[in-house]
Amino acid sequence: MIPFNEIKTVFLDMDGTILDKYYDDYFWGNYVPQKYAEKEQISIEEAQKILFSMYKAEEGTLNWTDIDFWSRKTGLNIFQLKQEVAYLINPHPDAEDFLRNVSSNGKKVYLVTNAHNKVMELKLKKTGFDKYFHDVFTSFDMGYPKEKLEFWKRLKEKIFFEPEYSIFVDDTEEILHTAKLSGIKLPILRAVSSSRSIPKKSEEFLTIMNFQEIIDL
Repeated sequence: MIPFNEIKTVFLDMDGTILDKYYDDYFWGNYVPQKYAEKEQISIEEAQKILFSMYKAEEGTLNWTDIDFWSRKTGLNIFQLKQEVAYLINPHPDAEDFLRNVSSNGKKVYLVTNAHNKVMELKLKKTGFDKYFHDVFTSFDMGYPKEKLEFWKRLKEKIFFEPEYSIFVDDTEEILHTAKLSGIKLPILRAVSSSRSIPKKSEEFLTIMNFQEIIDL
């Protein structure tokens, strides 16, 4: 365990970690199927069945969060639809206090996300969180999703950080496992990714309900 005052670099995921993932869950699970059903003149249930199968096939790839790919695949303007429900973009209640704390304590703070660049910019503009990050890295910048070791190798080529004095918070265990393999000393699981979801548990990673638990390390 690294005491908080010894941590030099903080890597944070975006969706589900600092932002409430309800926006994304609602968007892909309900809003896109609704619009797809209208376009194809089918039921929402049928649209969900078709789309969920499409989603499943792309998990863990760059296509998974590529809105241009999904626009081509569905025939819908995905970014326009994202903007239509942007009012649902909200941070977790404890996120800004944590960001303010770590950025004012001389630590380097980086956003690392699989989100498409246009979506990332939309969300940072909506929340105003861009001011807290020294830099932002998306899977599209790296050419690989965070689930792949190549993402972390390229990250090390772009910025200097000491893995043994670094923490990384994400809401997905598979990604945390890859970060651990890359040398990140303390991968941390965000237990509650969506305000509508039940807390997750991990047998492998330190799990937090609230960012204050990191400050108290």
